[in-house]
Amino acid sequence: MDFIIGSGTPAATASAAGDLIKDGSAATFAIDVIEASLKIPVIVDFWATWCGPCKQLGPALEKIVREARGAVRMVKIDVDKNQELAAQLRIQSVPTVYAFANGRPVDGFTGAQPESQLRAFVQRLTKGAEQPTLAELLEEAKALLAEGDAETAAQAFQQILGEDPNNGAAMAGLLRCLMAVGDFDNVAQMLAQLPPELAKNAEVAAVKTALELQQAAASAGSGESAGLRRRLADNPDDHQARLDLAMAYYGAGEVEAAVDELLDLFGRDRTWNEEAARKQLLKIFEALGGGHPVTLRGRRRLSALLFS
Repeated sequence: MDFIIGSGTPAATASAAGDLIKDGSAATFAIDVIEASLKIPVIVDFWATWCGPCKQLGPALEKIVREARGAVRMVKIDVDKNQELAAQLRIQSVPTVYAFANGRPVDGFTGAQPESQLRAFVQRLTKGAEQPTLAELLEEAKALLAEGDAETAAQAFQQILGEDPNNGAAMAGLLRCLMAVGDFDNVAQMLAQLPPELAKNAEVAAVKTALELQQAAASAGSGESAGLRRRLADNPDDHQARLDLAMAYYGAGEVEAAVDELLDLFGRDRTWNEEAARKQLLKIFEALGGGHPVTLRGRRRLSALLFS
């Protein structure tokens, strides 16, 4: 997965999955425009690389479409690459914009337009439909990520960041999407480039901790779990083996097993290696988030050990 995956999928219209803005062609027109417009209005921008006004209209229209947060979609058609389609739709000059709803064209215009006219054009299509707030879009994106759809979630997080670049929760969500598909190098690079204030955000800091844990787990080697378990069977007080096993479990996605081993280690010797067990537990809790079931259970058990 790359950092720029595509425009955000509208959270309020999950059934109309796909990018808000995409390049189309004659081959995809029926699906991207005709069929898609049965669920949600679709704006089609006919343009050409040599067209000066197209270079002004296209980005302005894209901006307004993104601001609509899923109430309308946009497909861009290069007329030079799709001459037969342009002829069928009687495109005589560019830029020409058509709006489709319920499978047929319902509005349109030719030539560059001021932003006020473009907004009015989109508002006519949406008919004042209520749009999700950024907070609602953020919750939907988090839900998508929790369900395992990292790519669609990343698009939603990017949509939020497009409107609010300093949204720490959205940045953290995007970073977690990248971690979910194993793109740890990109996560590290992005974290290093974040502005100081954004890097201090609690959710972003939690992602940084999660990355550190992942790197520690990689050093432990998830493939060596069997050997570590044998060492512990021979010597249950081999604290380094238990710590390494916990990190190996974490790297393999067995977070609860990792917490169990660290709690066992803490119970055996809480001061070993400068309280390594407690420190790793706190990192895992931070990385998971305070409301995660493993965090809640783990904190209760840690508190019981601390006060026993």
